[in-house]
Amino acid sequence: MYYSTTYPSPVGMITLACGESGSSLAGLWLEGQKYFGGSIREDMTENNRQPVFDAVKSWLDRYFAGRKPDISELSLAPAGSKFRQEVWRILCEIPYGEVVTYGSIAKRMAEKMGREAMSSQAVGGAVSHNPISIIIPCHRVAGADGSLTGYAGGIQTKVKLLELEGADLSRLYVPGKGSAL
Repeated sequence: MYYSTTYPSPVGMITLACGESGSSLAGLWLEGQKYFGGSIREDMTENNRQPVFDAVKSWLDRYFAGRKPDISELSLAPAGSKFRQEVWRILCEIPYGEVVTYGSIAKRMAEKMGREAMSSQAVGGAVSHNPISIIIPCHRVAGADGSLTGYAGGIQTKVKLLELEGADLSRLYVPGKGSAL
């Protein structure tokens, strides 16, 4: 059984999910997000009184206030393959307000897997299926050319989150919208 609750945020309504124990966060999705609830294979029952929800809401309050809460404060339990889990661990290491490329993550994954190379597209698939948006910061990943692509919560939300974090957006752009933000 999974429980859910909602959280109103500056980037829209957020849905949180946890397992029956209520101790670890299993999902965080923005309203209308691609793959919404995709990692949860059961129905979710609304229940605001789970311990992890209070911790996550406090974390989000501080995040949206620009206070840089640490990911390690929360117990996270995203469901996914071993490959995806490892990509998500790498995402958690991206510092607040910084942007890395899919290619740099692919290089790290290749090293971890003992390979010469890894497909940036494979990494992109894992990043886009991240079931705990914002906290596992998939919004901090861009294309090698500075393109802001692949955010399941929408490109404008990705831009808002990076702006909130004070990221240097001068070399980033939204494809089809020109060369700069």
